[in-house]
Amino acid sequence: MKKKTKLFLKRLKLAFITLFESPWKASLTAGLIFITVSLVTGKIFQQSDYPYFNYLADAFLHGQTWLRRIPPLTKDLSFFNGRYYLYWGPFPAIMLIPFVAVFGVQFNDVLFTIMIGMLNVGLVAYLLRVTCRVGLLRLTETQRAILSFFFALGTVHFTLPPFGKVWMTASLIGFTCTLLAYLAVFTLKGYKAWFYTGLALSGAMLTRSNLVFTGLFPLIYLLYQQKPLNKRVIFNIFLGGLPLILSLGSFLFYNHIRFGSPFDIGVNYNVMHNFYQADFKRYGVFNFHYMPVNIYYQYVFYPFPIRQESLMGGSLFLLSPLFFSSFFALWKPRNKLYIAGLCMSILITNIPIILIIGTGWTQFGPRYTLDFTVPLLLLTGLGVEKWNSRILFILAVISIFHYLIGVILCM
Repeated sequence: MKKKTKLFLKRLKLAFITLFESPWKASLTAGLIFITVSLVTGKIFQQSDYPYFNYLADAFLHGQTWLRRIPPLTKDLSFFNGRYYLYWGPFPAIMLIPFVAVFGVQFNDVLFTIMIGMLNVGLVAYLLRVTCRVGLLRLTETQRAILSFFFALGTVHFTLPPFGKVWMTASLIGFTCTLLAYLAVFTLKGYKAWFYTGLALSGAMLTRSNLVFTGLFPLIYLLYQQKPLNKRVIFNIFLGGLPLILSLGSFLFYNHIRFGSPFDIGVNYNVMHNFYQADFKRYGVFNFHYMPVNIYYQYVFYPFPIRQESLMGGSLFLLSPLFFSSFFALWKPRNKLYIAGLCMSILITNIPIILIIGTGWTQFGPRYTLDFTVPLLLLTGLGVEKWNSRILFILAVISIFHYLIGVILCM
C-alpha cells in the first residue's frame, strides 16, 4: 500500500512538473483556469464594463486621438474641451487595432486579457528555463514548475485576465512587454539583444510609463556581458536607446496634440470617483501625502477576514508569502551586481506606485506591484535555490488559496 501511494505521488509530481515547467503547457493550463473563472461569472460572453482601449483603437482607425464613440460608462476617462481621452499609454490600443478593425468596438476585451494572461504564464515558465540555462538561476525542474504555478495562480496576476477592463488590460500588457525585454537580454546576443530589449521596453513605457525603470537590470546585465566599453558596445547602446527615444518623442507629440503640452497626459482632467476628489484637489495625482496609505495597503494590509476594506488592496508578501524568499537572495555570495540591478529595478519602478493618489481600488491584492514582478520573480528564484520543494509548494498553495478567494470576491 505504501509503495502504491509513493508511486502515485511520484506520478502526480511528474505530471505537475510537465504541466507547469513546460512554457506552452503552463500557458494552456492557466488559460483553461482563466476561461473557467470567466465562464462561471458569465463575463466571457460579453465585454467588460470598461473596454476603453477598444474605443481608443477605434479613434486611431479614424485618425483622431479623442474617443469618436463614447462608452456607456466614462469613469476614469479624461474630459477636455468637450472630448473624452484616455490618460493611459496608447500601446494597448495599438495592439487592439486589428481586432477592432474586424469586430468593431464590441470586440470582447475579456477574451483579449485571457489571451494576454495565458501568454504571460508561458513566458514566465520560459524565462525561468532560460535564466537557468545562462546560469543566473540554479533551479531544478520541480522548483521551476512550482514558481510558474505560483505566478499563474498565487500572485495578483491571477485576478486580472478573467475580467477584462482598461486597468487590467494595461497592467497585463505592461507585464508582457517587460517579460519580453528580459527574455531578449537572456536569449539574444550583441546588437540584437540591445535593440529588442529597447523595443520591448518601449512598449512597456507606452503602456505604463514607470515600467521603463524595469530596464535598469537589463542595462546592467548587457553592459556586464559585453564589457569592456568600446565602439561596438557604444553602437549597441545607441541601438537599444533608439526605440526608447523614438517612442518617447512620439508620446510627447501625442500629448501635445491632445492637451497642448507634451508633458500633459490628461490626469488633471480625469473623471475620477468622488472618493478621490478632495485629495486630488488638494494634493494632485502624485504626492508624498499618499505614501503612508499606499505602503500600508500594498505591503502591510491583510484583507482577511473579508470586510468592506478588503478590495483596497493587500500585502504583496502576506498574500504571496513565497515572495518573502526574495530577501534571501540579498545574501547570495554570487551575482551581487545582478542582485543590485534587480533591486534597483524594483525600487525605482515602485516610486510612482507609492506616490500615486490611489491603491488600485477596487481590486483584490496589490495590482500595481505587477509592474515590478518580473525582477521580483528572479530575486525569488535566487532566494529559493537551496529550499526544499515541499516548502515552496506549501507557500505557493497558501498564496493560491488567498487569490482564489480574491478572484471570487472580484466576480
